[in-house]
Amino acid sequence: MSPVRGNLFTVSAPSGAGKTSLVEALVATDNRLRVSVSHTTRTIRPGEVDGVNYHFTESANFEQMVDEGSFLEYATVFGNAYGTSKIWVNEQLDLGFDVILEIDWQGAHQAHEWLKAEQGSAGIGIFILPPSLDALQSRLKGRGQDGSEVIEQRMAAAVAEISHYEQADYLIINDDFEVALADLKAVILATRQRLDQQQRQYRPLLDALLAK
Repeated sequence: MSPVRGNLFTVSAPSGAGKTSLVEALVATDNRLRVSVSHTTRTIRPGEVDGVNYHFTESANFEQMVDEGSFLEYATVFGNAYGTSKIWVNEQLDLGFDVILEIDWQGAHQAHEWLKAEQGSAGIGIFILPPSLDALQSRLKGRGQDGSEVIEQRMAAAVAEISHYEQADYLIINDDFEVALADLKAVILATRQRLDQQQRQYRPLLDALLAK
């Protein structure tokens, strides 16, 4: 019996809200989850590994992949292009894994539209917010990755990103990390218990229970 096709989750947040840390902690405790590794044209940072953090791709190669329709979504953020492999996501979903895309609101919209066209139903959108803009700015400074000018740009972009939170299905406030992680786990688990999911997963059992 072939596995039940997995769920597609998109996780969006302004830079510095803790999206990546939450997703990493979530995936470490759930072997049914896979995180998509995006292609990007940005420069690799110290400590990053090609193929693990991102698939670091030359601009010309990225543009060729766009022309070939290789991405289910792609966008330019802070001057760098990012894209999600259509083939990889489809393969993982077909194998029964749930896939998480860490993605901005525009990419999330594209991903959900792709999934509707692919299988007639949308994925699950999750939006993560900081407890305040002051906390967000403090986190960005604490990462030590960007200068003050870039941080200002990220803060301006954060407000624009936050304005699209209503497009998500679930909203999580990352004030206390452990609480936010528990909330994120609850969304994943609740999705798997939906009637349509359980019907596909347990059709033989349901048929047997109703046989008499």
